Amino acid sequence: MTLTKFTIIIAFILSFSSIFAQTKDSTETQAPFVFVEVSPEYPGGDQARLSFLANNIHYPEDEMAIGIQGTVYVQFVIEKDGSISNTKILRGVSSNMDEEVIRVVKLMPKWKPGTQKGKAVRCQFNMPVRFILQDDSPKKLSNKEKRALKKKQKAEAKAKKE
Repeated sequence: MTLTKFTIIIAFILSFSSIFAQTKDSTETQAPFVFVEVSPEYPGGDQARLSFLANNIHYPEDEMAIGIQGTVYVQFVIEKDGSISNTKILRGVSSNMDEEVIRVVKLMPKWKPGTQKGKAVRCQFNMPVRFILQDDSPKKLSNKEKRALKKKQKAEAKAKKE
């Protein structure tokens, strides 16, 4: 009888140890937090982030020529070490503008990661990037030129997908 109890206790302990091992592995691939106690921070703060974006984003010439403006919404994950991963466009304006935003986000230096209960955690971050033309922008194209340019962009986008 005692041998049976001993076997049951050992089996019970082993089953818990495998559960604990699984939870340790799952935290390494854990989904990123959306809300955390301490939010991630770009080195130097928001003003430095805006300055970085302004200095590194180049307005795509095709979009500038036809007067396309708008806001690209990008999402990315700030890892525990502050690096950026999983960059994707939530809502774009044009393929050229979307690609430019992704390019510049990937250039960003490491962030100060967000923390939860005093430990660095993976955090999801959403950011709008506005493309606005100034009054001294290049001349506007005719409607015929705009249609030809849009047709060219669609063909390029289709070729990229294939």
